[in-house]
Amino acid sequence: MVASLKDSRFSERLSYYVRGQAPGLRDYLLQGLLTTLLGSLPGLPGIALRGLGYRLILQAEGFVAIEGGVRLRQARNVRLGRGVFLDHGVYLHACPGGIEIGADTCVMHNAELHVFNFRDLPHAFIRVGRGTFIGESVVIRGQGGVTIGDSVLIAPLAKILAVDHNFADTTRPVIDQGITARGITVEDGAWIGAGAAVLDGVRVGKGAVVGANAVVTRDVPDYTVAVGAPARVISDLRQVPSEQSFGHHLVSLPANGGRLKSER
Repeated sequence: MVASLKDSRFSERLSYYVRGQAPGLRDYLLQGLLTTLLGSLPGLPGIALRGLGYRLILQAEGFVAIEGGVRLRQARNVRLGRGVFLDHGVYLHACPGGIEIGADTCVMHNAELHVFNFRDLPHAFIRVGRGTFIGESVVIRGQGGVTIGDSVLIAPLAKILAVDHNFADTTRPVIDQGITARGITVEDGAWIGAGAAVLDGVRVGKGAVVGANAVVTRDVPDYTVAVGAPARVISDLRQVPSEQSFGHHLVSLPANGGRLKSER
């Protein structure tokens, strides 16, 4: 699609731009009007007015708290559960089938949830469960479909990327070779550490822990800890219940209630 626009006319580029922002011109104008009028209003009055006014362009169950500076594209395809919090600078781009964020989930500042499905992929979406926390500057790309469960913790700067580029043809630039998009699932209660990258086609299991700056290229089983680049499983939390990963330390929890022992 990007390559095909290189030699296109201005009218074709303009039409492509509008389609990327909203289902049609009417929705584009309404979305732009509301976000311009309400998007930068400060404090509690701004949160209250956006909570009411943005219902004209997105789907919300109960009250949602949207801070100033939140950017919305394809807002008709955004669905927010009761008690969702979108912090300043969050960017939601929700081409069909959209972005769904479950009740009581927090999306912190400068996080980007992006489903720019200009290639007409069949499973492009992002679905986030209830009570999940998405940290600062997290990037989630849902071209292949991303499903994130309930009570998941995603630390700052993590990346969940359900898309990959073909590159085997050395006669063409990578940008012209197309993509693959198999999808990613992060199960309930998992923890994705700061700066980690979860790549296309993998499943992070229930209650699993992915270490900081890990690169996940294969499935992480339930209740295991995976670290490194590429990530590998180093422990099973069910077999070592007295140990927890805490940053780059391994913290042992003594059975006698004594002081914690920290080992590097």
